[in-house]
Amino acid sequence: MANDRLSRRGFLGALGVTLAGAAGCQAPGQVDSSAGADTNSSSQSALQQSQQATQSSGSVYTDVYREVADSVVSIQVLSNRGRAAQGSGFLVSDEYLVTNQHVVAPGSEYYVRFADTGWREVSVVGTDVYSDLAVLETQNVPDGVSPLSFVDGDPAVGTRVVAIGNPFGLSGSVSEGIVSGVDRTLRGANNFSIADAIQTDAAVNPGNSGGPLVDLDGNVLGVINAGGGDNVAFAISAALTRRVVPALVEDGTYRHSYMGVTLQSVDPLVAEANGLRRASGVYIDRIVDGGPSEGVLQGSDDSETINNTQVPVGGDVVRRLDDTRTPTRQALATFLALETSPGDTIDVTLVRDGQTETVELELGRRPRP
Repeated sequence: MANDRLSRRGFLGALGVTLAGAAGCQAPGQVDSSAGADTNSSSQSALQQSQQATQSSGSVYTDVYREVADSVVSIQVLSNRGRAAQGSGFLVSDEYLVTNQHVVAPGSEYYVRFADTGWREVSVVGTDVYSDLAVLETQNVPDGVSPLSFVDGDPAVGTRVVAIGNPFGLSGSVSEGIVSGVDRTLRGANNFSIADAIQTDAAVNPGNSGGPLVDLDGNVLGVINAGGGDNVAFAISAALTRRVVPALVEDGTYRHSYMGVTLQSVDPLVAEANGLRRASGVYIDRIVDGGPSEGVLQGSDDSETINNTQVPVGGDVVRRLDDTRTPTRQALATFLALETSPGDTIDVTLVRDGQTETVELELGRRPRP
């Protein structure tokens, strides 16, 4: 499949072996640039003092910081109007960095700074708005700086984690927390979803976008992309990143599977209105004209009022894709994101007019934004 092809210079092979709301990016000018956004001697001295201070601590978080921090970069994005955005990123191979698409989107020139270097210009290799991921190519990686590795699969809820990045331009900052949830679905571009996201209570602020969320072994659980306060932040999962990044390196783009429907989880009201015995599954509300599901799946044909609420009726209820149960929208989105590619034909087990049946659906490619 196109999304699984090997990339140039062995990058995808290396990834496969070692890997198993845009509130996070910062518009420049929100803090004094001397706090970590320049390269003058005072900021370099402060950074060195901070690094030296960690060497005297026996904290497990200090160990993670030592393991990871040198591989994390500050990113500054320029446009024809000046500084456009600021964020974080991290090294995933000898020449490639990962960050968020929304960090690089506003600009035309891109600069990164490792912990002990000045700013250096880099280029954008590829971006994917639907997963909010981007890959940068860099030259002359500092000696001793190693790519970070990704975990296999989702972490257990409660796993202790560390976020390392540059909130408010404060280079090399670290915050700690736990994995608060997995398999979250985030709102993406054009009302599509970003599947399989990791939720954490680690502090994430403007400037953290694109930085790594790591476990206490220094392995990347996800790419931080949003923090909305109230101890809730999110990261693009390692599993999704492992699929998207190699394609961005190879082709500059990533092709997402597409059913061509609008849908919602079956809640008690939808179940009652549609005569379902249990409130489980994914309800198909509308079929996109000309999309892959046209003539295969069935959307709403009417609505009913239940408890003073208009509820759609007549649509298919998807209970399984291939051999994977889909009790919720999150489950369906995760299956499509991690297990399929455009052009695949899948079995859709559904309830239609009170009867269970299985139909074949050939997936398309999600439209360009």
